[in-house]
Amino acid sequence: MTDAGGAMSTPGQATAAGVGRTLTGRIGRARHLGLVVALLLLAGVGLVTVPGNFATSSNLVSILALAATIGVITVGMTFVIIGGGIDLSVGAVMALASVWATTLATQSYGPVVMAVCAILVGTGAGLVNGFLIAYGRIVPFIATLAMLVAARGLAQRMSDRKTQLVHPDNQAIVDLSTTRVLGLPLLVYIFALVVAVGWLVLNRTTFGRRTYAVGGNPEAARLAGIDVRRHTMMLYAISGLCCGIAAVLIMARTTTGSSTHGDLYELDAIAAVIIGGTLLTGGRGTIIGSILGLLIFTVITNLFILNGLNTSDQLIAKGLIIVIAVLLQRRGLRSAT
Repeated sequence: MTDAGGAMSTPGQATAAGVGRTLTGRIGRARHLGLVVALLLLAGVGLVTVPGNFATSSNLVSILALAATIGVITVGMTFVIIGGGIDLSVGAVMALASVWATTLATQSYGPVVMAVCAILVGTGAGLVNGFLIAYGRIVPFIATLAMLVAARGLAQRMSDRKTQLVHPDNQAIVDLSTTRVLGLPLLVYIFALVVAVGWLVLNRTTFGRRTYAVGGNPEAARLAGIDVRRHTMMLYAISGLCCGIAAVLIMARTTTGSSTHGDLYELDAIAAVIIGGTLLTGGRGTIIGSILGLLIFTVITNLFILNGLNTSDQLIAKGLIIVIAVLLQRRGLRSAT
């Protein structure tokens, strides 16, 4: 019999693969349940420590709006890490896209062109990353680190280190943050749409299956007929596309384009993906897990702010959570094997 890539497999191999997928699915569901329980526990902490502020509709909307921008980036990061890569440039690429879209020349064409410009800049930067990694054979860490520095520098050069305001004529961009439907800003719905599309692509398409194959064993994927280099480049293009969409959202939230946007967003996105159960070595992970991990981080940030705790303590807590998540991940792998 043949697999999705067209390679021959024996009945025994097919049975083993089926058992592996079943085991992975059970582990994923258990992890998701654990993340939901963690979210509920954090909500309980909020209700106990700041009952008058945490459970208000305005605070819940604030949590979702804060999660939306990083969440879109997290979707792209999930694709890259499942595919066996890493992208350190997402925050800087988002900043570059926001600056490019808010220059006077771009704004003169209206809000639609601004949004398209941001998306194209993000996707273009992602393609450059992908080309350097897939065809230039540069280690992902180094290639995306170089893009981080270059994109941030280019954003500073274009903006002359100044914050660029969204012109009143382009109010449609700002409306994404201020206009509410059923009590939620439009940017939250954009975030939900990106998550839904990402889930469908990863779980219901050949591209998604190939992403898991490339991340799990690139050589086996190549032998199965998958163009690993082209697929890798497309994964980084998706990450860049998500950065472009996130740039539009942050322009809506802040009414600005700035070279300082997205500072350390790459760390938050990577941490959310790890907490969500995606293997840093690739081949396993879920969009839902990554979003649950992101919501945990966002709620923690919100609780620290509401309780007036020090920002440095917040960073320490996040660091401990990341270490614990990685240790649990390694323990889960050992028990699975």
